Amino acid sequence: MARPGDHRAFDELVRRHRRHVITNCRYITRAPSEAEDLAQDVFVKAYFALSRFEGRAQFKTWVRRIKLNHCLNWLEKQKHRQTTDIDTPGLDAAPTMQVRPDAGHRDERELIAQALEALPDTLRVPLIMRDLDQLAYQDIADQLGVSLSAVKMRIKRGREQFRTLYEAAA
Repeated sequence: MARPGDHRAFDELVRRHRRHVITNCRYITRAPSEAEDLAQDVFVKAYFALSRFEGRAQFKTWVRRIKLNHCLNWLEKQKHRQTTDIDTPGLDAAPTMQVRPDAGHRDERELIAQALEALPDTLRVPLIMRDLDQLAYQDIADQLGVSLSAVKMRIKRGREQFRTLYEAAA
């Protein structure tokens, strides 16, 4: 356990967990361009909350809860954002709307990301919590505020839809 004010110890914790937090932020929010910023926010929140870290759980478990709450809050805020209609004149010429020439040669990670991004939040989030974060079903239910049976059903449906989407894209 790091002493208060021990920045090197906290830097080491960030180094150990950064990649996992970024990956989870990307998959939970479906926002690859925001994942690093979201992860940074998670670690800033963790840093300022270190005095409340009691050490009863591992740092990984504690920061996971911060990450999930932060990403779910971010998703909630995004519901109120304005979006651009796909039929907007001139939008098809935007660089972000162009298909790369090598798009047919995607690697497995891209296929996984594409399948995860296509899942609705209600299925994707519990699936990530279970399969990437390896949380127990009851812990997922507690964090999401739903019943244990709802979590099990969402994960089952999420896996089924993921498999279908992944196979269709491969």
